[in-house]
Formats: sequence, C-alpha cells, structure tokens
Amino acid sequence: MTESSFSGWQPVRNGSKSLVNQLADSLAQRIETHGLRPGTKLPSIRVMAEQTKVSRFTVVEAYDRLAARGLVQSRRGAGFYVSTRYGTTPRRDSTPQSDAGRLQPPTPIDVSWLLRSIFLESTSISMPGGAGLLPSSWLDPGLVAAAVRSVGRTANSSLTTYGCPTGFGPLRQQLASRLQNEGVPAHPEHNLLTANGVTHAMDLVARLFIKPGDTVLVEDPAWFVIFGRLSAFGARLIGVPRGPEGPDMEQLERLAALHKPRLFIINSSVHNPTGFTLSPGSAYDILRLAEKHDFMVVEDDTYRELHPGGATRLASLDQLDRVILTGGFSKILAASLRVGYIAANAEIIRKLTDQKLLSGLTSPELGERVVHRVLAEGQYRRHVERVRARVDKARSLSIARLQALGLVIPHEPQAGMFIWADCKRDTETLARAAVDQGLLLAPGTLFSPTQAPSSMMRFSVAMADSPSAWETLANVLSI
Repeated sequence: MTESSFSGWQPVRNGSKSLVNQLADSLAQRIETHGLRPGTKLPSIRVMAEQTKVSRFTVVEAYDRLAARGLVQSRRGAGFYVSTRYGTTPRRDSTPQSDAGRLQPPTPIDVSWLLRSIFLESTSISMPGGAGLLPSSWLDPGLVAAAVRSVGRTANSSLTTYGCPTGFGPLRQQLASRLQNEGVPAHPEHNLLTANGVTHAMDLVARLFIKPGDTVLVEDPAWFVIFGRLSAFGARLIGVPRGPEGPDMEQLERLAALHKPRLFIINSSVHNPTGFTLSPGSAYDILRLAEKHDFMVVEDDTYRELHPGGATRLASLDQLDRVILTGGFSKILAASLRVGYIAANAEIIRKLTDQKLLSGLTSPELGERVVHRVLAEGQYRRHVERVRARVDKARSLSIARLQALGLVIPHEPQAGMFIWADCKRDTETLARAAVDQGLLLAPGTLFSPTQAPSSMMRFSVAMADSPSAWETLANVLSI
C-alpha cells in the first residue's frame, strides 16, 4: 500500500459514529475483503492523518483498535502491517468441525467432555438440563453492571495493583459480618481468604491437605468436578452414600475407621445434585466422627443462598475447628464473577494463603470490589429472595413435568436448582441420544466417584422456560 492509496476516504464530521470508529471500520472492511492483503504496510500515522484530514490521535486510536482485533500488527520502529494470519486459507485437508462433531461424547461419557460442551464458545446445542447455571434472565445483570460502573468511578489506581493476598479487605469484613450473624466465628483478618470461586477454593484446600495416596471421602452422588481435581492430586476417592438427611452414618464410620481419610467433602445445604439439606442430627454425627477418626470436613456452601433459611451449618456447630467452609457468589450474581471465599481456623488460613500465593499470587481485586459494592448497596438480600422464588417456582413446575414423562423422583428436593430423577434406564444412553437431538444432559454416572452405570439423571430447573428442551426430552425418552 502506498501512502497515497487511502487518500480517497472522507470522514463524516458530527456523524453518529466517532472519527476513530469510522476510520477503523473503513480499514477493517478493506482488510476483510482483501483490499489490503496480509503483510501490507499501512501509511505512517503522520501520513494517514494528513491524507484523511483527522488528528494523529484519531489515527493512533484507530490503528490500536485494529491491532486489538488482530487485523494489524505493530512492529517497533517499522509501523503497522496487515496481519499475516488474518484471513488465511485453511489447509486442503482440514474441514470445519460442526457442533455435533465437537460435541460427540466419548465412551464412556466423562466429566471433561461435559465441561467442554457446557463452555463451548459457539454451539447450537441447548443445555438447560445439563448446565449448573441459572439463565441470565433470571438474575439481575443491571445490578452487577451498576456495581461495575461504580467501582470504575471510584477505584482509580488501586485497580492496577496486585491487591491483598487474603483478599479485598472491605469484602472480607462483609463476609465476616454475614458469617458471624449465622454463628460462624469468622474474623476478617484471621479466618477468611478469598479465592477465584468455589472451584479455586477447593483446589487450594486440596493442595494443602492431599498427597498422592491419601484417602478423601466424598458424597455419592456429589459434584463431579471435585472428583477430577482430587484425582489430579493423587487422592484415593471413596464415596459415602448420601440420603435426604445426610450421609449414611454407618458407612461413614466404617469407611473412616478403615481408610483413615484426610478429608470428608460435603454439601450441607442444597446438595448438588439432589437438593437435600443436612439434618441437625446428621451434622452432629459428622462432627463426632471427624473428631473420633481425625479427619477434616470441607463444607461446600455453593448453593446455600437458594435455601429458604434455617439450614444447619457444620462450620457454625464446629466453630471452625475441624470444618473448612467454602462459598461464593457466581451462582447467584453472575457466572463471570469468580469470587469465592474460605473460612477456617487461623493456622489453616495462613497455610492456604501461602498456597494461593504460590499457585497464582493474589485473586483479582476487581471482581471482589464489584461483589463488595453489590453487598454494600443493600440490594443483595432482595435480589436473592427474587432469584430463590423464581427457582422454587421453576422447580415445582419441572418436577411435575418430569413425573408426567414417567420419571421417578425418589425424594423431592427441598431447595435449589437441581432435580435428581430416576429414568429407569441407563442415563448415559439417554444423554447420547439427547446430544444427537441438540440437548445436553448430565447422566448420573458422572456424579459418582466409581463412575458406575446409573439410571439417575440430574436435571436443572432452568428447563422450565425451555419448551423445546421438554419436547426433545420427551422424544429421547420415547426412543
């Protein structure tokens, strides 16, 4: 490209688009249609400004936006060039892979495949039955957006620093107050550590406590992601059957005596995938066995906000002696807000902070400031109540629809966004058939550490607002 080849472009003054956007869009259109070929040098900033009758600042901004989109590359001391990677022709032996091809499940279906499918960037597959997320329309994006804007106006230079290793101080103070009101003796400086969501919190705990060969007791069924994380650390996973009141205590005591576990991981309230909540009697028995057999209890509180209140909390009964509590905000506020926390005794928090520093330095303070702002402005409680009411209504509707399709729900969930239903046949086969028809489901085999065949399926109440999902499910069940 010569320096005179762009002189025909004319800016529209006082138009609906800024001069920067006009120039960037015009150049982008030429690049995308190969009017400017890969490797072509763009005019210098001075020459482009003279030819287009705009300021050098406008040209710099336009070039920077093109670079951010990957359309041009800046070469130090040489100027800007059309990216050589943009618009390249694919190899003859490569064929675009369709969504169906990318989502074709392995044999057997595994956790990694389900996670890849859930987070596939572009897909025609519907996932209201398989994803562990609430639809964004059920949440309040405006609440989060307002907090983001408020933080952006007030945080200033603090956003460019690493932040405190234990987490944003005002947020820890809020968390401490909330937990103390629920009977958990969490001091903001000694008993709390923030994390990048509950998954990261669990990862830090595993790093601290687990060595290859150690035994970890988990519920069966339970949240499948933790199985993969613990296995990666070399842990030996043993499942304890979970019922409506809590784990099978006879089994828990027998397995604890036999295997000497380091940890027992449990959802006390709003269990994933069943929706059960721990009874007070079971809670006391768990703590008694933890003391007797010398293991720590990790209480996963991910879905607690979906409980109407009054649930027994192990961390409250135990006073953070043998219990490590984890929780977060992504399920109730926004999935992109990866803000979680750990509450534990001071010695464990100190060690976990070291693990956090070694594995990723501090957690991003921007998200923590946003959550702090949401909590500070006083709308969070009402938001939670609205979401919970929506979930409760959808759960009742979904239970009725599942039963109408012939599925059996041995124990109806007491709260939460999941329904654990018996399909009376192998659910892995059903999940495969559902993928072929464009619906992602989570078969019961994934929720057991043994990965044994199962007739159980986890359904999300997000299906309530998806007529096409119910139609597809009915078709799959009729096969």
